[in-house]
Amino acid sequence: MKKILLLSDTHGFIDNQILKFVKQADEVWHAGDIGDLSVTDEIKKYKPLRAVYGNIDNAEIRSEFPLHNRFLIDDVDVWITHIGGYPNKYDFRVKNMITENPSDLFICGHSHILRVMYDKKLKLLHLNPGAAGKHGFHQIRTMLRFEINNKKLENVEVIELEKRA
Repeated sequence: MKKILLLSDTHGFIDNQILKFVKQADEVWHAGDIGDLSVTDEIKKYKPLRAVYGNIDNAEIRSEFPLHNRFLIDDVDVWITHIGGYPNKYDFRVKNMITENPSDLFICGHSHILRVMYDKKLKLLHLNPGAAGKHGFHQIRTMLRFEINNKKLENVEVIELEKRA
């Protein structure tokens, strides 16, 4: 069993509230708009990190992290990208790829809107953790945590950090 913390859209911000949950996870996944490598460097002090770059991320971040990160964990096919859309409205940049070769778990950020949706047509679970940073239109900073156990996603939990200042 792996305990995963999923966050996105930190926009260069990390605090002790985020780090408290980082320390409780086995791995941390970041779905882009990191904002500054100090965010990912801080996470990596505590836990293994898988991440992608987002549309606001500079060349330095883009040289460290890919646009798409697709991997297997406990036989679950995971695909993380920053701009992906959601079921029935996938972004044009991923629509053909996801239709031709769907993953079991499709993760994106970008919208700052937390979503957990099952795509019946492609038989995949879509996750967007919302935004953990303080930049953007979202009112409450959010993340997701869950477990991957015996080829299944279990115990999905929404983490609300605080109202954005």
